[in-house]
Amino acid sequence: MSGHSKFANIAHKKAANDAAKGKIFTRLGKELMIAVKEGGPDVNNNSKLRQVVAKCKAANMPNDTIDRAIKKAASNDMSNYESVTYEGYGPNGVAIIVETLTDNKNRTAGNVRNAFTKGNGSIGTQGCVSYMFDQKGQIIIDKEECEMDADEIMMLALDAGAEDFSEEEDSYEILTAPDDFSAVREALEKAGLPIAEAQVAMIPQTYVELTDEQALKDLQRTLDLLDDDDDVTDYWTNWDEQ
Repeated sequence: MSGHSKFANIAHKKAANDAAKGKIFTRLGKELMIAVKEGGPDVNNNSKLRQVVAKCKAANMPNDTIDRAIKKAASNDMSNYESVTYEGYGPNGVAIIVETLTDNKNRTAGNVRNAFTKGNGSIGTQGCVSYMFDQKGQIIIDKEECEMDADEIMMLALDAGAEDFSEEEDSYEILTAPDDFSAVREALEKAGLPIAEAQVAMIPQTYVELTDEQALKDLQRTLDLLDDDDDVTDYWTNWDEQ
């Protein structure tokens, strides 16, 4: 779940994830099942499955757990589940995109609408905010655990097909076209780089700052409710968290 900077927010999210790892793994297991349903269980021939496996690895899901989930998905009927995306606005016009995986659209829609409403935001129509984002492969590398210097990482990433490289205070961010994400991630993994997060994400074109304390509380209320919803697999905002 991406913010402007990524690493402090990811580190916070990781700590929360560690406290509720079972719930996170359950969500990822659902995503694996949908990916298998859509393109089959062969990772080499299913780009969506490769992307979800990368998310699983970044969340420290054990390989045998990933393999079991894929095998289970190959033998299960996932026809009742579907991916549904919601878009809307938080306080001060912060754009929010929510991705869900559900077997009950009425339940999920009600929960997502409730999360927006309790944070003084509102659900919008399909496409109302997604035009403010670009879909990109996003890979975040933990600078503290990385022994390679920035120039080496940048050249490795660009040679593998990355579009952009940036250095933050405590992390490196690499962006790719969605189709090049897997190849770039695999090249970085082979080089032994400590990947903190890897996914195809919605990257904001511009960011919104929140300085009002109540607006910050309201937005956090919405995001906390989305975090707690088992049907929500991911969300993105254009809130500048720095």
